[in-house]
Amino acid sequence: MGTSEDDLRRAWASGEARHGLWSLLPGAVTGEVLARTGADFVVVDLQHGSTSEADLPGTAAAITAAGSVPLVRTRSPAFPDVGRPLDLGARGVIVPNVRDPAHAREVVAATRYAPAGGRSIGRLSGGAEQPLVVLMVEAATALDDLDAVLAVEGLDGVYVGPGDLSLSLGLTGEEHREELRGVLSSIVARAGAAGVPVGVHAYSGEEAAGFAAEGATIVTVAVDAAVLGQATSQHLSVARGAGTGPA
Repeated sequence: MGTSEDDLRRAWASGEARHGLWSLLPGAVTGEVLARTGADFVVVDLQHGSTSEADLPGTAAAITAAGSVPLVRTRSPAFPDVGRPLDLGARGVIVPNVRDPAHAREVVAATRYAPAGGRSIGRLSGGAEQPLVVLMVEAATALDDLDAVLAVEGLDGVYVGPGDLSLSLGLTGEEHREELRGVLSSIVARAGAAGVPVGVHAYSGEEAAGFAAEGATIVTVAVDAAVLGQATSQHLSVARGAGTGPA
């Protein structure tokens, strides 16, 4: 039996790290391959990835069948974009570009049926009655009101997008690397103090482990497109190096 969204919710809430993968590449086969690694969850990225809504039912089903939890980063925080993936099989959403506490409450309400929220009934592919709701902290306004965002009822966690947050704070470039890292650490600490599960987007196991050591429990380990490119490049380098040696 695989992991469920309730398993993730309980683990995160108790301070136990759970490890997942981020998917930019389309297709049910991609989802199944990622889930079969033993990942606790797989995030299908509809905002910046190449998966379409039409792909999502099959991809979510493949991830579930392989024992993992299909989550979706939504295209936007708009009401239809939050609810649509839940109709198509996602067991939870990671919602980008949340501006402030009022906006956070609107997003949570979009995932809940009345009387708790305003989600419309129209599921096409299973779907969770109470899906996981994780809000992204990637805007300066959300960071300014972070404590109030963390207090929003129904929130299952926050997830930090370092790239967009660095743009919003004016901390891009290598010269701001340490300052940005300090901001990320402070968010992890503040969320932990508030008892809210937190994750930071990572691109390697080492980076993810560093955030987990600080208290992050929503631990995304790698991005499929990046890993595919890195591994392929390494194999090419080895092969070409071996081919230029002495006979």
